[in-house]
Amino acid sequence: MASPYEVEDGQDEDIAAERDLGDDAMWKVIQKNTFTRWANENLKPSKMTLVDIEKDLSDGLKLISLIECLSGKKFQKFNKKPTFRTQKFENVTMSLRFLEHDEGIKLVNIDSSDIVDAKLKLIMGLIWTLILHYSISMPTWEGEDPASAKDQTPKQRLLAWIQSKIPEKNITNFASDWNDGTAIAALVDALAPGVCPDWPSMSPKDAIKNAKVGEDAAEKWLDIPQLIKPDEMCNPKVDELSMMTYLSRFPNAKLKSGAPVVEKVNSARVKAFGPGLEPTGNVVGAPARFIVETVGAGKGDVLVTVLNPKGAPEKCEVVFNNDRTVSYSCVYHPTIEGQYKVTIKFASKDIPKVPYLVQVTSKLGDASKVTAQGPGI
Repeated sequence: MASPYEVEDGQDEDIAAERDLGDDAMWKVIQKNTFTRWANENLKPSKMTLVDIEKDLSDGLKLISLIECLSGKKFQKFNKKPTFRTQKFENVTMSLRFLEHDEGIKLVNIDSSDIVDAKLKLIMGLIWTLILHYSISMPTWEGEDPASAKDQTPKQRLLAWIQSKIPEKNITNFASDWNDGTAIAALVDALAPGVCPDWPSMSPKDAIKNAKVGEDAAEKWLDIPQLIKPDEMCNPKVDELSMMTYLSRFPNAKLKSGAPVVEKVNSARVKAFGPGLEPTGNVVGAPARFIVETVGAGKGDVLVTVLNPKGAPEKCEVVFNNDRTVSYSCVYHPTIEGQYKVTIKFASKDIPKVPYLVQVTSKLGDASKVTAQGPGI
């Protein structure tokens, strides 16, 4: 039977295989630690604490408190001093029913008896379901395309957000790409430029040290608790769910006052896209449009140069949109057919993928001047 808290269908085979290992498997230890810290962070308003996540939810009291803290809603009636199994069962059943009926959360393979009987695998599945709903499946994040987010899984959405913040790290997963500690330092510096300025020169050999620098800075200046510890992040057996739990805190992080922020410019974070940059499809005389997005790249001017097949510059109109992606709408009108070269600079530096080579074909005919005749019509 599939794990009730897999990231999504089609998960990497090696990660899926790990889930069949014994209870002392390192990924399970790390995940149990991470989920416990996540629960305790959210339990703070109730002044309750989980010591052993496997047993502490069995009477339903701390589970009810956790759900109240997450949902902002209060349970009116429940067994406040459950002694018998039936009373514990009633509390847990009430909690699960509330999640499904009131919060609209789909619970798969999770039964009240599993929580009461302290079955760790199913308890972890429940906690992961809560993490997904309350920490990752959040409203649109800053700099995120709402249309794209709607069609993405939580994993894809979080990964896309991280990639937009640190494209230079080429992050493709929530496990091995974080093992040397440089990615977390880079992410913190992307959100708070100047807080971890030395991340590009960090040695991968100093993995735990690197991760500690990044996590300490995130906790101090972005108020992000260390749900996963530096040595756990750098462990080759760290699992994706643990990393996603920790990293889900970053999109909504707010910079604290007094942070040693330094305005930095990074042209590598600029994105350009649109038909006017495509290799084919543009026509002489027709507007060739494209967008340049500069969110997260710092402050700088956008300079677009369009050279026609003869090497002569052609006019390109660039209009600032003043939107949440700090974008520019650009358009040029090709005058001759052939290959055009489009170069885009931000703060005097080339952005990724330039130059764009655009093949322009001859002007389309006028269909209104075409006539047809003959016995066949």
